[in-house]
Amino acid sequence: MTKTFVIAEVGINHNGQVELAKKMIDGAIFAGCDAVKFQKRTIDEVYTKEELDKFRESPWGTTNREQKYGLEFEKKEYDAIDAYCKEKNIYWFASAWDVKSQLFLKQYDLKYNKVASAMLTNKELLETIADEKKHTFIAIGMSTLEEVDKAVAIFRKKNCPFELMQCNSCYPAPQNQAHLRLIPILKERYGCNVGYSSHHAGIIVPCAAVALGATSIEAHITLDRSMYGSDQAASIEVVGFAKMVKYIRGVEESLGEPIKIVTPQEEEAKKKLRRVNTL
Repeated sequence: MTKTFVIAEVGINHNGQVELAKKMIDGAIFAGCDAVKFQKRTIDEVYTKEELDKFRESPWGTTNREQKYGLEFEKKEYDAIDAYCKEKNIYWFASAWDVKSQLFLKQYDLKYNKVASAMLTNKELLETIADEKKHTFIAIGMSTLEEVDKAVAIFRKKNCPFELMQCNSCYPAPQNQAHLRLIPILKERYGCNVGYSSHHAGIIVPCAAVALGATSIEAHITLDRSMYGSDQAASIEVVGFAKMVKYIRGVEESLGEPIKIVTPQEEEAKKKLRRVNTL
């Protein structure tokens, strides 16, 4: 039985608090996840001064800049996360939104990398990630197949292992726009594993993705969807996350092998139930 790799996306749901992040890591472990994921940005490189100066009311102030810096973890926080995940024996990694952030993450010798959908067309960043030659999850939300072709070509040229992730980048994403039937098509087109990065508040879509062959599932985790934060509405609370992982494992078990056999249990049932055999 192939085991789906399940990622709990903490992202920025920690609201700049390491203790909240640790509670979400604990929640991911309780749910049976394989890894937790964060996001890393160099604020003044990712966003323009005009964007950062815009009015935005938040717990940290009244500008976008204050909100972005309030949410951003730096070395002290990531040192604490790294130590905590090692203590709890769970993988962690992060999606970098700029080259400087990717180089920052290298110091932790992480097993995995992630290309966020928003970064799929950032050639310099993709080349920097691919140079590390770590297994990389590449989300393809907001992207055309031609753009995906170019990203895949970079990873193939650098012999970096990768896995695509079908994704709808709305927060939350409408269930009827998941387009899960793309999963087997992407597998055939690119000859690689394909997962699903979920921004749905529910658990039906990720479970259905596994039934269609998704090899990894990423979903946002939160302690409470009513907490402050732009991603909370597209997240799943811990109990729901645990239910999702349980259902995913059930789907895996039920898929079985692509063969038609009469099981020993069916042979016993046949003795009791079959009345006519004239074939």
